[in-house]
Amino acid sequence: MTDRNKSRPRPTARRSIAESYGSILEKGYGRRSVLKGFVAGAGLVAIGGGLAPRSAAASPTAGFPELTRMRDRADHWPEGYARQILLRWGDPLFADAPEFDIKTLNGAAAARQFGYNNDFTVYLPLGEGAEASAHGLMIVSHEYASPWLMFPGMDIETYREAMTEDQIRAAMAATGLSIFEVRRDQDGWRVVTDSKFNRRVHLSTPIAISGPAAGDDRLKTKADPTGKLVLGTISNCNGGVTPWGTILSGEEGGMDVFAGDYTTLANQELVERQGWDEDENDEYAASRVEPRLRYEDEPNEWMRFDWVMEVDPFDPEAAPVKRTALGRFTHEGAQCCVAPDGRVVVFMGDDDDFEYLYRFVTRDPWNPTDRAANRDLLDNGTLSVARFDADGSVTWLPLIAGEGPLTAEAGFASQTEVVLNTRVAADLTGATPMDCPEGFIVHPATGRIYVAMTEGEDRLPAGEGDEREQVNAANPRAPNPHGHILELAPPGEDGQRDAAADTFAWDVFVLCGDPQNPEDGAMFHPGTSENGWFTDPDNLAVDPEGRLWVATDGPPPVGADALFVVDTVGETRGLSKLFYVPPVGSECCSPAFTPDGTSLFISVQHPGELRLEDDEDAEAYDEQGTTWPDFAKGGQARPSLVVLTRTDAGKIGV
Repeated sequence: MTDRNKSRPRPTARRSIAESYGSILEKGYGRRSVLKGFVAGAGLVAIGGGLAPRSAAASPTAGFPELTRMRDRADHWPEGYARQILLRWGDPLFADAPEFDIKTLNGAAAARQFGYNNDFTVYLPLGEGAEASAHGLMIVSHEYASPWLMFPGMDIETYREAMTEDQIRAAMAATGLSIFEVRRDQDGWRVVTDSKFNRRVHLSTPIAISGPAAGDDRLKTKADPTGKLVLGTISNCNGGVTPWGTILSGEEGGMDVFAGDYTTLANQELVERQGWDEDENDEYAASRVEPRLRYEDEPNEWMRFDWVMEVDPFDPEAAPVKRTALGRFTHEGAQCCVAPDGRVVVFMGDDDDFEYLYRFVTRDPWNPTDRAANRDLLDNGTLSVARFDADGSVTWLPLIAGEGPLTAEAGFASQTEVVLNTRVAADLTGATPMDCPEGFIVHPATGRIYVAMTEGEDRLPAGEGDEREQVNAANPRAPNPHGHILELAPPGEDGQRDAAADTFAWDVFVLCGDPQNPEDGAMFHPGTSENGWFTDPDNLAVDPEGRLWVATDGPPPVGADALFVVDTVGETRGLSKLFYVPPVGSECCSPAFTPDGTSLFISVQHPGELRLEDDEDAEAYDEQGTTWPDFAKGGQARPSLVVLTRTDAGKIGV
């Protein structure tokens, strides 16, 4: 997710981070890695369950020459590697698609081209053996559009009135998902533009609604009196892959595209909790051409977004489906794994201040021999929310209407009420408010789960403000501008863990920030170099060698957002190394590997969104910090999908 959605007011005063640890230790949290992070500020860092001096030598398992932090108009990668631009915003995805031309771009053309601000990135093999890593499907989400940076002559103050209908519809079509076939040959990777699999899903695509909320009166509109068919998906952030090979895409911040007087809506408490921001509405001026996106014209339309959508990339004729059983909130992603009994587990983060971690466990096991039998598996199961305790346990609290505090008197007479008002249901259970939870990844070898808390700028010390905003065991810094990564361990041995269990163990894996600055209270392996530490972790991935890859998203303290690789086991556990730096104003999202680990796909989102000279927001077309990757005079930056390979054809990072 881009940092533009994190421009929240900062408190006028805070205690120092180091001081905030005092109250944490008094509560008994010091037995956990939080204590190690506190001591790290004094020159010690945790390794292997103990403490080691910062001068301790260690060699990371990643063997590439580490990059130096930098800010540049171009992107950078390690020596011994090659970088290819596979697709740019506007590149054709179909044989009959027009070439990109900003002067004539319209909705019809954009719907046949690669979209804007690519985020979630997945490679799914189409072959077996060696062919599996040379032939596959790519699925890439397009989180949002920035019209003032897309079209010449635009600026952030006047673009809504200045855009033509063609430009508005082009911006609408440039969001959503791109699905396309790719092949690798001696010249690198290429898109198969005549593939039967190629497909775009966007704000005008018909999408089914299933699960508890389907057909509810609050989802019915003039165009859809059934409440079971919505036009479009928006704010597609991260996602996941089901065991049967479908894609889950999280809708995050759908209200951004709506316009009008939100006070005319029926449930103002829900409106406020869902994230209405009058400064970030009507982002594409789409309400000018789509009346359904105005509250006064269609008061129920906004309820039909901010869900998890399932798409079958192998069947272009299959309609996408919004699975309402997984709850409604600002979905960052939806990462899947399989429990020992065959039930499917989906982990989800609600990417906002003091929101929660969620889990959905299917009622029934998946069928590995009959793909069609899994078609509606995600419509039935148990949605739950996480409570982290200081004894190192995390408990999954079920969100079931009629159970515990979710009574009819509390407003939860049915499961429909739970999934339509998930955040309030989670409040009532006593779940732990988190620091903007974003990336989830289940380690395929160990079954341990890594979760990125991007930042908690407004986190308060114990005893100050609202209790939800105060430090807790799993979010121990006040404020927490740098973020951290948690490690969750379901019961069982590595490789045989039960992700459907009611209780896990948890620990702090990394506390982000500069290890040389005691005020940061950072916790990395002592062998981490001055280039290897990071802040604001976002998307996570695990490579075939078992290492954690972290893409960051935040105001960079030095250099730019970037991609890092971190060891997760052994004497180098927590040792981080800088691998890739995208252009100024951008973030690299969702690293994705081929099965053999020889190709790494990275989405580069919103290049040029900051001015190079002062790191302030670019608020007009001619203020872009870069025009990467084309560097055309007078042109615009183009979000792109890049591929990195080793020049000797070896595995990435080895």
